[in-house]
Amino acid sequence: MKFVLVAAGTAALALLAGACSSGDEPSTATGSGSSAAPAPAGGTLTVFAAASLTESFTALGKQFEAAHPGVKVSFDYEGSSALVQKLDNGAKADVFASADETTMTKATQSGVIDGRPAVFATNKLAIAVAKGNPKGIKTFADLARPGLTVVVCAKQVPCGSATQKVEKSTGTTLKPASEETDVKQVLAKVQSGDADAGLVYVTDATSAAGKVDKVDFPESSGAVNKYPIAVVKDAPQAALAKEFTDFVLGAQGKAELTKIGFGPAE
Repeated sequence: MKFVLVAAGTAALALLAGACSSGDEPSTATGSGSSAAPAPAGGTLTVFAAASLTESFTALGKQFEAAHPGVKVSFDYEGSSALVQKLDNGAKADVFASADETTMTKATQSGVIDGRPAVFATNKLAIAVAKGNPKGIKTFADLARPGLTVVVCAKQVPCGSATQKVEKSTGTTLKPASEETDVKQVLAKVQSGDADAGLVYVTDATSAAGKVDKVDFPESSGAVNKYPIAVVKDAPQAALAKEFTDFVLGAQGKAELTKIGFGPAE
């Protein structure tokens, strides 16, 4: 009788221990209703962005880092077409922000973009001139005057494409001293005195206030560039990339972009 009672008690204890053990172990099963994996706690987010986004995106990057302890945002600012070429050649990035939709379309068609790009801002051209505007440049047509040293963006760059649109619509033919690979190089030549004037974006001239003067011209409204942003295909930090694009498209992104003169997404 004692042997039977002991055996029964032992079996009961074994069953109880097994039940407790299985209840303490976390479940590894996943169902169709499970949520997406959260963004990693740390790491580097690599953003390829048009040169004209330098000031606003640098500020947004710092805000994003503050909201994501352990995350570092690294930027590569160049002409949009050059950035697409890098992606086509296998460069690793998480986010791509272009200065026009045409260049983003090329990136999408070449298969380096994941999902559908979203427009987050607009921009238009302005004329950057030396402080005090010593050459008295007041209109777009003035840039064709003899004796002026004018620089523009190369035609394959969004700011260069916009320049060509204005030339065509106004019937004005420019004879630039040089065609630069991005808008910041145009601005730098005006700042250094190597050029009397340069066609840049409103935002670039605004960011360089005190170093150059800005001349607005009405014809620029006929060549407004829309800026799209997208997650790069096979992004090393895909979850963070999605969060950053949402951040740029959100209220904080709009506020920072507006500060420097970007127009709203249309």
